Amino acid sequence: MSSQPTSPSSSPSSSPVQQAAPSALQSSEGRTTIADGVVQKIASLAAREVSGVYALGGGAARTLGALRERIPGSSQATGQGVTVEVGERQAAIDLDVVTEYGVSIVELARAVRRNVASSVEGMTGLEVTEVNISVNDIHLPTEEDQRPVEPARVQ
Repeated sequence: MSSQPTSPSSSPSSSPVQQAAPSALQSSEGRTTIADGVVQKIASLAAREVSGVYALGGGAARTLGALRERIPGSSQATGQGVTVEVGERQAAIDLDVVTEYGVSIVELARAVRRNVASSVEGMTGLEVTEVNISVNDIHLPTEEDQRPVEPARVQ
């Protein structure tokens, strides 16, 4: 039983091609796949949690969302304004954001990126490679927004 000495080029530690670290979503017991829609909902909710985000989506998407809200029994489009690419181990997220007037867009973008990335990574185990934010409008306060809401007459 003679053993041959291993050459440095055949040693696994000196290989120039590194093996990818195993993902928490893949194990010897099986694989877990996460649908794009799941990541889209998580990112949408996480972005909306940040103070200064008025809405998500472009003008047409917000108009359709407003119409959908008026239809009894319809659900809110949670993923509106959010586009995702999900791989086996990573996710990339694009957000269309409407900010509140007076909010620092730089600070808002930083807070949204941080919250979205930590929420998606924490809930899915996917590595978020990027969160791209497109600020496409600023919400200006109007008299309608400042008027106190009257309590419902019938409960």
